[in-house]
Amino acid sequence: GIISLLNELKQHNPELLDKDRLLAISKSDMLDEELKAEIAADLPKGVETLFISSVAETGLQELKDKLWEMLN
Repeated sequence: GIISLLNELKQHNPELLDKDRLLAISKSDMLDEELKAEIAADLPKGVETLFISSVAETGLQELKDKLWEMLN
């Protein structure tokens, strides 16, 4: 999960933990709103999250816009 990923980042390069984070949950076209809410409730606090789907073409522009904003 996200905790193990953060631990890997810490071991690889602790400075990466100081960077802004954005969590994109893919294949969200397979999730209904109730399941999305359950997933969102279990996510770490303070990490911005987007549900995306390339198949349904949802959340992709929002993801691109957010990444652009974070980089600039």
